[in-house]
Amino acid sequence: EETGYHLFAQVGHYIAAMTAAQRGDLDACRRHCEAVWGWSGPRGLRRLENCAHQAAARAALGAADFETAFHHATAICAPGVLPPFNPEAVWSAPDLVEAAVRTGRHAQARRHADALRDAGVGHLSSRLALNSAVVTAMTSAAEDTVRCFEEALALPGVEQWPFEACRARLAYGEALRRQGHNRDARVQLAAARDGFGELGARSWEARAAAELRATGMTRAGRGKAGEALTPQELEVARLAATGLSNPQIASRLFLSPRTVSSHLYRVFPKLGITSRAELRDALQALPPEPSATQP
Repeated sequence: EETGYHLFAQVGHYIAAMTAAQRGDLDACRRHCEAVWGWSGPRGLRRLENCAHQAAARAALGAADFETAFHHATAICAPGVLPPFNPEAVWSAPDLVEAAVRTGRHAQARRHADALRDAGVGHLSSRLALNSAVVTAMTSAAEDTVRCFEEALALPGVEQWPFEACRARLAYGEALRRQGHNRDARVQLAAARDGFGELGARSWEARAAAELRATGMTRAGRGKAGEALTPQELEVARLAATGLSNPQIASRLFLSPRTVSSHLYRVFPKLGITSRAELRDALQALPPEPSATQP
């Protein structure tokens, strides 16, 4: 802006708007979006306008204002449509699907999830693979929810995208809570809350915390650190620490994925951790098991 390169400055406003959206600074996000709309709109620069709509949708989602989020997401593209030469439609697809689901527009959400999957964008990067898998899970039948979310979180490269992974866990936990599986929901929601907290995504952290409270869980009552793990909890923890997903662990131990989730729900507070990424170090810090004495 100081040197007169106003077009390039619009990109700076977009980045600043997205950062503010994910940090929960709604006023700052709005200011940057209005700067983009005010300059780019009269010049017919639709792509830059779309970028601002993406940031506005993301901010609204963090604040749980799903109707506003749907308004901004569908300003980029219609549900079920991925227009050519419009990468913003791909970037904002999870926002549109989530907003549609949370406002009761389930048919539109499914159409958009199908469009993203059918376009094959999941083959382009691990980030887009995660987004595509998550919107599929969000719009899946109730009996497929656990499998679809577990498959999404087990995709290779997920750890590179902590914000997207936390969004996946938040959506997973919300779906489990709606189905009445509060214990399993707490595992996902606690991980989402703590992950958002580490990232400084305050509004998203607050959303996850509110969902967690709705399950009857509070931060002060997550468990007793230092309690000994049962043999099965220890085995589940060791397999999870190797990177196996809950369905893979369940298959090896002849358990259900839900039982594995329940074990991990109890393991995390006993070890004083909040995520799978911390399991390996926590297990290595455990005292050695007593050796068996020979008769």
